[in-house]
Amino acid sequence: MTSNARLKLYTEDLWDSPYVFTAFVALTEKRLPFDTVPLALDKGEQRQPAYRQHSLTAKVPTLVDGDFWLSESTAIVEYLEERFPPPSHPRLLPADMRERARARQVLAWLRTDLTALRNERPTTSMFYPRALPPLSAAGTAAVEKLLQVADQLIPVSATSLFSTWSIADSDLAFMLHRLILNGQPLPAKLQAFAATQWQRPSVRAFVEHPRPAAT
Repeated sequence: MTSNARLKLYTEDLWDSPYVFTAFVALTEKRLPFDTVPLALDKGEQRQPAYRQHSLTAKVPTLVDGDFWLSESTAIVEYLEERFPPPSHPRLLPADMRERARARQVLAWLRTDLTALRNERPTTSMFYPRALPPLSAAGTAAVEKLLQVADQLIPVSATSLFSTWSIADSDLAFMLHRLILNGQPLPAKLQAFAATQWQRPSVRAFVEHPRPAAT
């Protein structure tokens, strides 16, 4: 498969989507040049007929590689890993089969569980700080589950899940920062993991990306 077209990533204009974050970090880690096209979701730009037709789901992120359009962040990760494989390009997923399966498990879990936490500590609060009410019982239970699972996943005295970085590290750190950036302290091991991953250049490129002023 060959394409001379520069890769393009459709994002959202607030730059706070955890799914755009995953795709952005993946492209950056692969050291691939790409352009970003922000859409104003509050204005329904993702539902414009041409975009909806190409993306299929009318969601962001959507990756464009030549005439191929692909939405859903985990699908984008898998595509990039196969389209630009190691050793020519850095890995997004571990080389070991079981570690790779575990990384995929983490990615899937973070997208399908912890709903109360995601609702009560939304990503807008990470980049557009504001006072939030205390967590509900459901939110507190979700936090407890996140911390329990993260503690099991992160090896003792380690700041990554596996022997080398994977995209699951960044995604887990992003979820933990829903708490950190809203003033909730974490156990030392989890704090060290999240802080280390937050300083990764690909992550900083997203975190420090210009954003419109809060309204």
